[in-house]
Amino acid sequence: MKTVCKENMCAGCMACLEVCSKQAIKMQDSLNAFNAAIDETLCIDCNACHKICQYNNNVEMAKPIKWYQGWAANDGERKSSSSGGLGVSLAKTFLEKYGCVCACVFKNGEFRFEFSDSQNDIVKFSGSKYVKSDPTGIYKQIQAKLRLGENVLFIGLPCQVAAVRLYMGAKYNDNLYTVDLICHGSPSPALLEMFLKDYQVSLKTVNDIQFRRKNNFHVYNGDKGIGSEKVQDLYTFAFLSCLDYTENCYVCKYARLYRVSDITIGDSWGSELAGEEQKKGISLILCQTLKGKQLLYDTNLHLEDVDLNKAIEANHQLKEPSQMPDERNKFFFEILSSNNFKKAIKNCYSKVYYKKQLKLLLAKIGVI
Repeated sequence: MKTVCKENMCAGCMACLEVCSKQAIKMQDSLNAFNAAIDETLCIDCNACHKICQYNNNVEMAKPIKWYQGWAANDGERKSSSSGGLGVSLAKTFLEKYGCVCACVFKNGEFRFEFSDSQNDIVKFSGSKYVKSDPTGIYKQIQAKLRLGENVLFIGLPCQVAAVRLYMGAKYNDNLYTVDLICHGSPSPALLEMFLKDYQVSLKTVNDIQFRRKNNFHVYNGDKGIGSEKVQDLYTFAFLSCLDYTENCYVCKYARLYRVSDITIGDSWGSELAGEEQKKGISLILCQTLKGKQLLYDTNLHLEDVDLNKAIEANHQLKEPSQMPDERNKFFFEILSSNNFKKAIKNCYSKVYYKKQLKLLLAKIGVI
């Protein structure tokens, strides 16, 4: 198989698909890895895909010049967000004062990227999404807006921000604003679909899916948690255990203090602020550029000082990638053999599995 980048190291940014004039590239999802496979019967060896690939090329990264912890001053924005509401607040300010916003949404069973030029529409971007998203088609749309002189804010994972910057080139640096999310890794959406199948649920029939509510990490189908909300579900267990990410995530070159974006946002884990504030959600904010700093100060936020060294210790992705668990290879062997998420966890983590089953039983009879 001829691939755009080193085999199994594809981040799934999809930029190569968009730059290929012959449609010679197809994304292959083998659950444990993505690969951008090249059809040699269609390829004309123009090398455009290799030149745009964020694995094959380095993007300039910068050390933060400012760092804070804080939250949206608007209580509603803070309450509706997974953490402190920074993403929604930054997006609303950008729409009001700068231009348009592009970020990930869940729609029609898929995690894709869309634009918004309406304040009322921004809410569709809120919420953490613990799954790999698909930016296909968005690069040319961003480029078209930048060519017209419009300002664009792109919010995404570090690898997606890197891909957008590579695709646009230095020509549009002044008009392109980027926010990256502190990312621990991302699984294939096929794994999420497989997990939901155990509960007779399909992404195609879900209108709203959530992966956390503040510090409560759980998969929700609308207002209802998958399984008992009193017991952590198996998809969340696998994600928080770093078990099911695609292979490239474990060697992520963006897992460091130097960042690829104008602004980086995540959770302010280890915050020393009052417990009541932590329950409401506190974000960590790193600012790498002057234009990012201006956007931050233009936004209605409550900002507090934060100890950067402690923030790094509490967010390992600011110094190194997630570590691959010993059980990962067995997990994917099991899941590829059985096509059953629950069975794969059971065979890899039997003690964890049966402990959760006991808790589910106790929850069902009202003991917990």
